Amino acid sequence: MHNDQHKQNIMKYIILITILFIHTNSIAQKPAYTLHTSKGKKTSYSRMLKDLRQADIILFGELHNNPIAHWLQQEVTKDLAETNKLVMGAEMIEADNQEALNMYLSGELDAKGLDTAARLWPNYKTDYKPLIDFAKREQTLFIATNIPRRYAQLVYKKDFESLDSLSAEEKSWIAPLPILFDPNLPKYKEILTMMGDHGSPKLVKAQAIKDATMAHFILANFKDDSIFIHYNGAYHSDHYEGILWYLRNKQPDLNYITISTVEQENNRSLDEENVNLADYIICVDADMTKTY
Repeated sequence: MHNDQHKQNIMKYIILITILFIHTNSIAQKPAYTLHTSKGKKTSYSRMLKDLRQADIILFGELHNNPIAHWLQQEVTKDLAETNKLVMGAEMIEADNQEALNMYLSGELDAKGLDTAARLWPNYKTDYKPLIDFAKREQTLFIATNIPRRYAQLVYKKDFESLDSLSAEEKSWIAPLPILFDPNLPKYKEILTMMGDHGSPKLVKAQAIKDATMAHFILANFKDDSIFIHYNGAYHSDHYEGILWYLRNKQPDLNYITISTVEQENNRSLDEENVNLADYIICVDADMTKTY
């Protein structure tokens, strides 16, 4: 009897020490990021990944200079590729650079050649090249989804009608005309509010033509047996608008999953303003270093 009591005391001691260790360890750790569902509830990477594996199209919204978002884009892509066929695509490469991108993916162009032939973002080497190199190694399609910047600027200066006079080749790099547009979408109205006196309906239309074109090229290259994972600025898919609004307008029955990235001073719980941004929200410590 005395021996049994002794064993019980030892077990209680071990349990207490374990609890204290876990508690102390959790206090000592400062997470670089936390993951949350749309409702703000904390979730795990593995649960998110399980859900993502069921998607038809994933919109992975980043903050362009956030290293955690870029790292997780790589990790999610690699993990998905272990179980699913992928098609990859990105806002950061414009549609008229698709040919040069294809030549790089096939080995006809080297990295320097791609840099010469395509308009690459300043943070391409650190933030997007790893994704494109993954596609190259895995022989996966990588789609340049964005409208060439000069045509978005044309809309900003002269409205949608200015696109009518483009050549057939130029029109092949943008969403089919006429462009569907809803000026009452909250995100577009927010642009006008943010820009104040500098805002105009044509500025919002320049944003919309980007969203419409990215959605067009995503659906044009979507395959039934694959997941299309698209990397874009979170602003283009937050609140289930932007690109997603155009996708759902054309193909409402596909399974879309959105991811957003936010920065907070305290990332242990999600601020109210960041709830319902996306299906999954990556909440990064605001002190995180930037890629540029």
